[in-house]
Amino acid sequence: MDKRLTRTDYLFALTFIFMLVCILGAFFYGLKIGQQKADERYAKMMNASKPATKEVGAYDQQVLVSYYHTIFLPFREFQNKWFEQMNQIGQGNSAVDASAALKELSKVADDRFTALQAKSMPESSPLLVQSHQSYLKSLKLFTDGLKDLQSKANSLSATQLMTAINNNSFIQEAMTQALSAQKDYFESIVAWNETFDHDLEVFDPNNTANLDQWRAMNVNVKDLYITAKLLKNKAFTPFFPQDLTARIDEFIAAGQTQKLNVNDVDQTINLLLSTDAVRTGDFVKGKAKFYSKEQLPQLPFFSDAN
Repeated sequence: MDKRLTRTDYLFALTFIFMLVCILGAFFYGLKIGQQKADERYAKMMNASKPATKEVGAYDQQVLVSYYHTIFLPFREFQNKWFEQMNQIGQGNSAVDASAALKELSKVADDRFTALQAKSMPESSPLLVQSHQSYLKSLKLFTDGLKDLQSKANSLSATQLMTAINNNSFIQEAMTQALSAQKDYFESIVAWNETFDHDLEVFDPNNTANLDQWRAMNVNVKDLYITAKLLKNKAFTPFFPQDLTARIDEFIAAGQTQKLNVNDVDQTINLLLSTDAVRTGDFVKGKAKFYSKEQLPQLPFFSDAN
C-alpha cells in the first residue's frame, strides 16, 4: 500500500526546489556580472592603447577658412584701426583730436562685437568656439576701456595719454583675450595639420625651445609656439605670428644668433620685439625661401602681405 506524502514532505520539497532555483539564479547572475566587468576592463585597456582622436572635419580647410572670414578678419580690421590710431596719438600731432579718435575706436570695437556676436562656430570645433568667445570678450573690453578714457583724453599730453591707455585695466585684459583667441586659432591650424600628418610633433610652448628644437619644428608648430609666447609676454602686436616666425628663421639663417650669442628662441623673440624688427608681410616675403615645402592651410594671411 503506497504511503502518501505528508504536508511536511511537500513543504520540504518546495523549499528544496526554491533553494535550488536561487542557487542557480545567483550562479548565472554572478557569471553575467563577471563577464560585464571583464568586458569593461578589456574595453578600458583597448581605449587606453588608442591615441585620442579629433572629430573628423572639426578643423578641416573649410572650417578654418570660414572662421577666418567671419571671426578673425573682422577683429583684425579693428586691430589694424587700433594701431593706426595709437600711432597717430603717440606722435603727439596737435591736429589729432585724441578724444574723437578714442570715440571712433570704441565705435569700431562695438560694431565688430555686434557683428561677431551674431556668428557661431560648430561645437565640434572647441578651439574655434573658444577663440570666438575670447575675441568677443576682447572687443567688449576694448569698448569699455576706450569709453572710460574718452573724457580725459584731450586734457593729457600724448605721452600721458599713451601711458593711461597702456595702464587701463580694461585695455590690458582686452589685449590678453585677443592674444588668447589668436593662440586658439593657430592651435586649430596645428590640429588641421595633424589630420594628415599623424607623426607631427608639437613642441610644448610652456617650455623654452633651443635653436635646434626650433629648426626641427614645422611652420605651423612654430607659429603656435609664437602665439603662446606672445600671450605669455602680453605682446599685442600689429603683425601676424607667422611674421615673427619668419624673422626668427631669417635671423638664424643669417648667423645673427651666433654673432649676438643668442642661445634659444625666447631670447631671439625678445630681441626682435625690443628692437621693433618685425613687420606685417615678413612671412610672405620669406615664404618661398623658408617654407616652399611646408603644408599650410589656404588662408589669406599666408599669402597676402596686408
